[in-house]
Amino acid sequence: MNDAAAAPSPTDLIDARIHELADWRGAALARVRDVIRQADPGVVEEWKWNVPVWSHGGILCTGETYKKAVKLTFAKGAALADPAGLFNSSLDGNTRRAIDIHEGTTIDAAALQALVKAAIAHNAATAKKTARKPA
Repeated sequence: MNDAAAAPSPTDLIDARIHELADWRGAALARVRDVIRQADPGVVEEWKWNVPVWSHGGILCTGETYKKAVKLTFAKGAALADPAGLFNSSLDGNTRRAIDIHEGTTIDAAALQALVKAAIAHNAATAKKTARKPA
């Protein structure tokens, strides 16, 4: 028997997380997932550290859920322009930035899509720089 064939896919695990959060957090996680997929229909859904992860040329963001927040942590958020001011957490770090979504928060889909696209562009630019470095 092949255990890998029986293992749920990352998409299935994200679906399960959304459904097990039978409150506003599940709805918020589902909404940001939809916005991320709209921003990048080719986004790769992964399951790492027991949380949803969205990637394209590297990690874009994770979707952690807590009792009072859904946290979207952008792996390279400190390098991204955030003209709409979505980042409201982890602002002191040199690398990551996060968006804490609380109950009743309206998600600015256009601004979130812009951040996702900026993260994709940053990953692509970083990959190009890495590819150009001499061995």
